Amino acid sequence: MRALEQELGRIPEVSAARVVVSDAGRPLEVHVLATPAKHVKQIVRDIQSVAMAQFSLELDHRIVSVVQLEGQTAAGEAGGGHPGHGNGFLKELRIVIEGVTAVRDGLRCTAQVSLRRDEEAVLGVAEGSAASSVAPRLVAEATLDALRRLEPGASRADIEDAAVVRMGERRVAVVTLVLLVPPYEEVVVGSAVVRGSAEQEALCRAVLDGTNRRLAQLAQS
Repeated sequence: MRALEQELGRIPEVSAARVVVSDAGRPLEVHVLATPAKHVKQIVRDIQSVAMAQFSLELDHRIVSVVQLEGQTAAGEAGGGHPGHGNGFLKELRIVIEGVTAVRDGLRCTAQVSLRRDEEAVLGVAEGSAASSVAPRLVAEATLDALRRLEPGASRADIEDAAVVRMGERRVAVVTLVLLVPPYEEVVVGSAVVRGSAEQEALCRAVLDGTNRRLAQLAQS
């Protein structure tokens, strides 16, 4: 798999690749960081072609996750950008997080996320169980609900799972989303480091990181 990762990294639009395998050594997930120079469908096909030609390995497109970042080069170096906009999705759509809350009322919990793009402010809402394990998903769903009011392509996205995990000494918000790109279902992953105690904000940023430039592209497809 290490050799496969190296070969995938030679694809011009790919800046990094990681393959997750089963105990039997079969690929379960293929995560790729790429430039936005080529449509994600073509990148997936290139990945499948390299795996088949070099290793006689047939990869199901459903296990391939492609994240495209504005300002990334094929060598994985950050390109030029505007100050204060490190996230490519935020830079392109000028979306900022204005507020996020998760309020428990008895057995129910309501999450609200406020986003702004230029002069347009929207509020996303999600309701569900008050169980502590459910709260991260509700915040992620509220973020996506707000995105749907700003970006038509978000109607093709759904939250698969959301959680805050510990990696070493840091806590990281991780969100997986499913994007419908008929006839495919594309799974993408977003992450964001928790700053202080701002766990809910990190979940919002993870959703934005996962969708990145994809929503604008989906709206045009």
